[in-house]
Amino acid sequence: MAESTKNKSYDGFTEEERAAMKERAQELKSGAKRRGSTGKAAKVDGESDVLAKIADLPEPDRGMAERIHAIVKESAPALEPKTWYGMPAYARDGKVVCFFQGSGKFKTRYSTLGFNDPAKLDDGDMWPVAYALTELTAEVEARIAELVSRAAGSQA
Repeated sequence: MAESTKNKSYDGFTEEERAAMKERAQELKSGAKRRGSTGKAAKVDGESDVLAKIADLPEPDRGMAERIHAIVKESAPALEPKTWYGMPAYARDGKVVCFFQGSGKFKTRYSTLGFNDPAKLDDGDMWPVAYALTELTAEVEARIAELVSRAAGSQA
């Protein structure tokens, strides 16, 4: 019987998904402790958290995340760095606008740059909310800067 259960597919959460949920729970606990902080102190702590997470990423995700972090800071300085499910993210008024997800996080073929509802990058009846990243060329970096700038300028 043990052999038959071993061969069945599991429809629950993967090990990586469970780890991401645990990281998110820890982020929420840390955020609750910081609520008494001034906005500036929370932004500094968020920056430290993001830089630490980026440093822990394997290559090539680390290099990509470092570059995206620099692009976001330059293109949208009003967005606050924070971690979200253990990945670098950038928020406005506490709501995540965009985030980076390294390919190693869920063992996927490519890394992604994603945007949540507060970004309001609406374009007609259908538009992308996540972009696959395989290499950060000058053209890709310019597109990221434009998207992040638009996302940061939108109102929630």
